[in-house]
Amino acid sequence: MIYLERVANEIKDVGLYDLILQDVQKILQKEKPTQKEILEVLKSHPQILRDYKQLNVEYNLSNIHLRPIDIDKMSDSCKSLAATFNKNLEELKELEPYTLDFEQSSTLVIIFSVEFFVLFSVQYFIVLLNLKKWQWYIYALFAMSVVVAWAYAKKEQKKFARNKQKFDKLYEETLEVLKSLEQKGCIKKEDLIIRSCDEHI
Repeated sequence: MIYLERVANEIKDVGLYDLILQDVQKILQKEKPTQKEILEVLKSHPQILRDYKQLNVEYNLSNIHLRPIDIDKMSDSCKSLAATFNKNLEELKELEPYTLDFEQSSTLVIIFSVEFFVLFSVQYFIVLLNLKKWQWYIYALFAMSVVVAWAYAKKEQKKFARNKQKFDKLYEETLEVLKSLEQKGCIKKEDLIIRSCDEHI
């Protein structure tokens, strides 16, 4: 459900993807690659497309380049299937943040940031308030917070894995629904493609 021509165009022209463009330039050994050349790189180097998808998810941009179907304009025989497609599309967009690698997710960054802040605070209070005789209790409390943070991170990692699996399954099901809609003559996939993004800065 990703439109590669849009991907190539955005890598070429949108500043958000400059680092990915630099990787493409290295591969092609060319300063100003064309959209067609970037398309070829996307097909031959899957990591470039993965980087694009990951960057989008980090910036809350969707990698699903299809719009919902306008059910009001559909014949009765197509409406039920189209409604299923729209529902799946909405759910996929909600699950999309879980397609990120957990190790590179904002959740993990937040956990580490909180723990760093707690450690800094512990050191600060021991020195500032002259609590040296209590320092082992304070360090024990910090150690407990590390254990809690580790347990929470593990729980979130399982949640990411579970939702990623759910996303992958639903993605395949939605492609099948889309295929059925096309075979029945209800829609043309071309008409659903979102060819450009209005959300880029």
